[in-house]
Amino acid sequence: MTTIQVRIDEKKKKGVKRVFARMGLDMSSGINIYLNRVLQDDSIPFVVRTENGYTPAQERQMIKETEWAEKHGKRFTSVKAAMKYLLKK
Repeated sequence: MTTIQVRIDEKKKKGVKRVFARMGLDMSSGINIYLNRVLQDDSIPFVVRTENGYTPAQERQMIKETEWAEKHGKRFTSVKAAMKYLLKK
C-alpha cells in the first residue's frame, strides 16, 4: 500500500465526506472506488467540462468559430441594418 496526498479546500472535503457517508463509505474507500474505475475504463469515468459547462472540444470549436467570424463575418452598424440584411435572405 502507498499514500496519496491531495490538497483541497475544507468546504469541499466536508461535502465529499458527507456524500461518501450517505453511501456508507469513508473518504479513502470512495477515492479508491474512483481510482479503480479510472483503471477499469482507462480514462476519467465522466465527461470533463470547463467552468462554462462545455467539453474542451466544444470550447475549442466555439473559439475557432468566433475567431473566424471576427475575421470574416459580416458587420452591421445597427440592429435595424442587421434585420434588413437577414430579411432579404
